[in-house]
Amino acid sequence: MVASSFTVPSTLIFTAIAGALAARALRIRGYGELVIHGEIYKARPDVNAVAHHHSMAFLPFCNSGEELLPLYHMGAQIGEKVPFWDSRDEFGDTNLLVLKPEEGRSLAKALGPYWLLLMRRHGATVAAKNLTELVFRTIYSIRNAELQLMCKAQGHALSPLTKGEARMAMERNLEPRPQARAWEYWSTRLKKAGEYPAGVPKPDSKAKSKLAPKRRAGRKNRR
Repeated sequence: MVASSFTVPSTLIFTAIAGALAARALRIRGYGELVIHGEIYKARPDVNAVAHHHSMAFLPFCNSGEELLPLYHMGAQIGEKVPFWDSRDEFGDTNLLVLKPEEGRSLAKALGPYWLLLMRRHGATVAAKNLTELVFRTIYSIRNAELQLMCKAQGHALSPLTKGEARMAMERNLEPRPQARAWEYWSTRLKKAGEYPAGVPKPDSKAKSKLAPKRRAGRKNRR
């Protein structure tokens, strides 16, 4: 695992689901917070991709504990609920990094059946069924948080989506065509900037199975 700005196929590191580096990568010093990913994978068989980040759009919510709400159709990607996890509740004073397996398990428990978790005074963790969905949810959940901050600045009451609107919008956004169109747009931007990694597969909007592959035996290794 490396910073996103340096990620290319040659920098991908395979780890066991428990977070240990694969034998061929033992000389590479990975990120300490691998346990976030590993413990979520162990707790959630439906999750195949996890992201952890510190977007400034989320940090006001991480600090105040204010509820994150879906405020437009693309913001429905935050899911039915966005729970919080506070390391102080179980572990007292820490350096705020999630480095121990027990901390990762506590975080995964707080995530529960949801797709986005805010970590108090730290950042956010995002889960998804596949990589395309993860990128989609990560980007649009950040934009939804930005929108909530802008709406709050207006000084008026928020008008979030109803539960029915949020559910239907989320289902629509996760269909193959919207996912593929968004991926194509982001890929084109990377290509124009000269930052598109070689060998990256292109999602097929006509084949849902490529966006949400069926789980196969052998979940020992994750990227």
